[in-house]
Amino acid sequence: MIALTVQQAKNIAGMGLLVLALAGCNTHTVKTTSYISIVQDSQNVPEDLLLDVGVSVFDPGIDEIEKRDEETTNHEIRVAESRYAPFLLAETLQRSANWGIVRLMPNNESPMDVIINGTILQSDGEAMQIRIAVTDSSGREWYTKVYSELISQFSYEPSQRQQADPFQVIYNKISNDLLEYRKRNLTNQQIVEVRTISELLFARRFSPEVFDSYLTTDRQGNLAITALPAETDPVLQRVRDIRERDFMFIDTVQDYYATYVRQMRLPYDTWRALSYDETIELRELRASANRRFVAGAAAVLGGLAAATSGGNYATQTGGAIGVGAGAYLIKSGFDKRAEAKLHSDALEELGESLENEVAPRVFSLDDRTITLTGSVEEQYAQWKDVLADIYASEVGDI
Repeated sequence: MIALTVQQAKNIAGMGLLVLALAGCNTHTVKTTSYISIVQDSQNVPEDLLLDVGVSVFDPGIDEIEKRDEETTNHEIRVAESRYAPFLLAETLQRSANWGIVRLMPNNESPMDVIINGTILQSDGEAMQIRIAVTDSSGREWYTKVYSELISQFSYEPSQRQQADPFQVIYNKISNDLLEYRKRNLTNQQIVEVRTISELLFARRFSPEVFDSYLTTDRQGNLAITALPAETDPVLQRVRDIRERDFMFIDTVQDYYATYVRQMRLPYDTWRALSYDETIELRELRASANRRFVAGAAAVLGGLAAATSGGNYATQTGGAIGVGAGAYLIKSGFDKRAEAKLHSDALEELGESLENEVAPRVFSLDDRTITLTGSVEEQYAQWKDVLADIYASEVGDI
């Protein structure tokens, strides 16, 4: 007879139940099969009531990556995605015809009627999660919302990929929510005020001593108009000319981003399709490794209990064999995790290759003999200095 204490029996039984629970636990992931289309405003909105939208380059969300996602997240790819995703969102909003001009902005320095900031929380080829925060030029907070989408491998089939981005539904949802908010919460008068505040904010950056008195801040921190400059004010006319030049540069930036996205699309799609497979395989490897660890630990505990419980030689020998079998299972778990690490390294190698292919380029403006160098963000900072010089020289002539 094998003599076990009550506590030993409970330990072994408990480990056995845990092993059975893990072995029988299957993760079922529900993936979307429905497609949400872009909603267009049913009313014909006059052009002077269409709000211009600025979509900022997204925060890659590197500081918010959860530990469980570290192995399937490449920092270089996240930075590339922080330009790719907002460009697709801007394209979607422009196609909706619900807004005025929609631009992808290098930063928030040029006031726009509606400002969209985003943070990428997850992107691994299988799932995408983006946090979107929307405000307008008055400081009014429209909403902050997390958008998520989980897709199947079918989305990467060539026939599907030619139609839309695998995660296009996310951008359509954002577009529809923006339209819904505007229709529910903003009157025509408020829309006119937002557009006017945008212009006054731009003017105040170049000549605060002239335009500061036209705006005030209420208790909620939102801007309100206290007065308006005369339409014939020569300084206002100069500001509007400068703003048109700023828009012209931002339009040039759109061409840059469009080229960026075109160059990125093929390697990025390839990476996402591979990442999809890697992500699923990595999840299965982790689950397999965890089961092996638990099973190994159970075998070791059971073997130790038998080996140390006294009894006859056969019982103790069986206990020793149980310890050895458990140790083998634990080692097998480590081997599985090492295999998972190889897949993570493969993802990182793909990411480095992608980043090299979509590196920012240097370009010049055609209308001025000025060369702006560096990344698009650096060039935009240089352009703001150029505008300040132009404004100072033109206003000095008034």
